[in-house]
Amino acid sequence: MTWKAMLRGTVAAAAVAASILLTAAAPTPSPSPTSPIPDDPTDPVRALEYWLDGAGIREAWQTTRGKGVTIAVIDTGIGKVPSAFGDAVVGGTDVSGSGSPDGRSPVGVVDRDHGSWVASLAAGRGKADGSGMIGVAPEADLLSVSIGFGAAASVPFVDQVAEGMRWAVDNGADIINLSFTTNTLDWDESWDDAFLYAYEHDVVVVVAAGNRGSGTSMIGAPATIPGVLTVGGVDQTGTASVEASTQGITIGIAAPSEGLIGVSADGELARWRGTSGAAPIVAGAAALVRAAHPELDAANVINRIIKTAIPVEGVSELPDPLYGYGLLDAAAAVDASVAQVDENPMGDLAEWVRLYRRADVAPAPEPEVAPVEVTPLPAADPPSEAGSPLVPSIDSLRYGTLPLIVLTVPGILIGLGVTAAARRIRSARKPSTPAA
Repeated sequence: MTWKAMLRGTVAAAAVAASILLTAAAPTPSPSPTSPIPDDPTDPVRALEYWLDGAGIREAWQTTRGKGVTIAVIDTGIGKVPSAFGDAVVGGTDVSGSGSPDGRSPVGVVDRDHGSWVASLAAGRGKADGSGMIGVAPEADLLSVSIGFGAAASVPFVDQVAEGMRWAVDNGADIINLSFTTNTLDWDESWDDAFLYAYEHDVVVVVAAGNRGSGTSMIGAPATIPGVLTVGGVDQTGTASVEASTQGITIGIAAPSEGLIGVSADGELARWRGTSGAAPIVAGAAALVRAAHPELDAANVINRIIKTAIPVEGVSELPDPLYGYGLLDAAAAVDASVAQVDENPMGDLAEWVRLYRRADVAPAPEPEVAPVEVTPLPAADPPSEAGSPLVPSIDSLRYGTLPLIVLTVPGILIGLGVTAAARRIRSARKPSTPAA
């Protein structure tokens, strides 16, 4: 199903969902033997999740739903909502200094629901009867690493991210989702080691590109870090979102960022938009790929996602600054035949660090130079005899008086000759006066 064909069905379903959202759910379908978590496509909430069909997620579920894969959500904390997450969250921590030790208490006031929205898109369980919001990888496990944005934390943000990345890797994350931006191209050097640590442990790192509506005109870190899979946003027709996305040369894939829904920390359903939601959709797709192909390393998981992307009409040069390599197709990423690669197609952070970070250099040893002995000059000869300063010496006559006489006397003689000649010429030119 194409994005536009899917949209027509979504609009109709959304109209129905708006009127029956609070009514009883439809009869529960029988779960398949390989899919213990049921899915009722006729449920009004599920009907709002247009990406399940548009991005090929339901089709990918015929192969896997992400069982055995762990997604770390480094965000404001995943709320304790049994109907949405059940036993999905298998561990957590707080690195903000403001949350609870298990990472499940929402951090901050403005963004307290953000982490729960992200987690519900990535791996929400839905209700036992097949209704309610379901995530892209509903059988994947979650790690909740709570951080605080802005003034919501006492720990510097760069330190929170670095510590959160390491904790996630050490506690079994196969995929890390980062739905935030710093709005700057550069990043703190502490992130070099944190992200390299994730890459060295074969972790896929998925990052949101940012949103123009929030003031991000161009992608910023961590979306600029080599090796991450940066996600841009599109609307329900597959067109690059104006407000709920941004642009940049490091965008690798595009996924829905408008008309999203998410489960809040208190269990309520909320509408939202932004690449903060597009990223966990891709993170969930990465979990499906890892579950279907456990033999693949992180570089090849990313490669499958971008190489199987749906081409965007009118885009000829890849990656495109709006769409990356195209629109997410989870079914193709899971089932298509894709040649393996030896390197991460999104870049090599280790090489970048080697080229652009100045390595610490030990101070050069000071050379041990022995002093050079210089032979002293001989003493000047004393004057042979004392003389008066008013009487010229032999040297003053030789080098001063005689040369002056030699140069001066000829000049005087020449001058006298020239003067005499001039007088004779003037006398010769005077006219003679006749006698009376």
